[in-house]
Amino acid sequence: MDNIQIQNTSKVIVAEQLTKTFGHFTAVDNISFEVEKGEIFGFLGANGAGKTTAMRMLCGLSIPTSGKGFVAGFDIYKQPELVKKNIGYMSQKFSLYDDLKVWENIELFGGIYGMKDKEIRLKTDELMHILNFENERNKLVGSLPLGFKQKLAFSVSIFHNPQVVFLDEPTGGVDPITRRQFWELIYDATSKGITVFVTTHYMDEAEYCDRVSIMVDGRIEALDSPKNLKMHFDAKNMDEVFQQLARKAKRVDS
Repeated sequence: MDNIQIQNTSKVIVAEQLTKTFGHFTAVDNISFEVEKGEIFGFLGANGAGKTTAMRMLCGLSIPTSGKGFVAGFDIYKQPELVKKNIGYMSQKFSLYDDLKVWENIELFGGIYGMKDKEIRLKTDELMHILNFENERNKLVGSLPLGFKQKLAFSVSIFHNPQVVFLDEPTGGVDPITRRQFWELIYDATSKGITVFVTTHYMDEAEYCDRVSIMVDGRIEALDSPKNLKMHFDAKNMDEVFQQLARKAKRVDS
């Protein structure tokens, strides 16, 4: 039974009254939302809002206190290992090994994701060509410029063609041009049917999402397209929307 997907719809992510408490502190408070296949879903919130805790539950890394969640068709409570096998993940720290070569990182993660050796080798050569990384193939990842690391980390996170990829502030610390180039990679991934769940502190990036949710003190205070959110809050941009909601926050730690 553990290998059977219990959800078979266009909803790649489903959260139903998802809650996480630590003692008397409620980090995530009864949140519910759905994410469609191929959607770019922005998950925003100030520090302490609870978005990281929510993402950890959806990735199968933290057990919910109550509520339900399904990712890639699997129950995050009952089937966390199957969730992990069917998602990709990238953080601001890129999740790469600096002391390994570029090709070694790719093959390592391909193996972790359960891909066969022949498929890994073929896709590694293909990825080197797509990224124009032929000259970097044998370089240690630690020696690469930040923008190169970013592109490689994202490519590795979707190397196994997951149903959904979770991006946790993936563009922190890079220049605006590199950030824009990174979003082109995201658009390309969604064109292939991969769903993107992304957190960011850059409100201009929120404009690139199909829909955006904004958390305040563990709850989702707003969820809609950037266009509709700006209209609803009579705001010129997503930064103004975010600031209006963030002012309601009472706590500082998640």
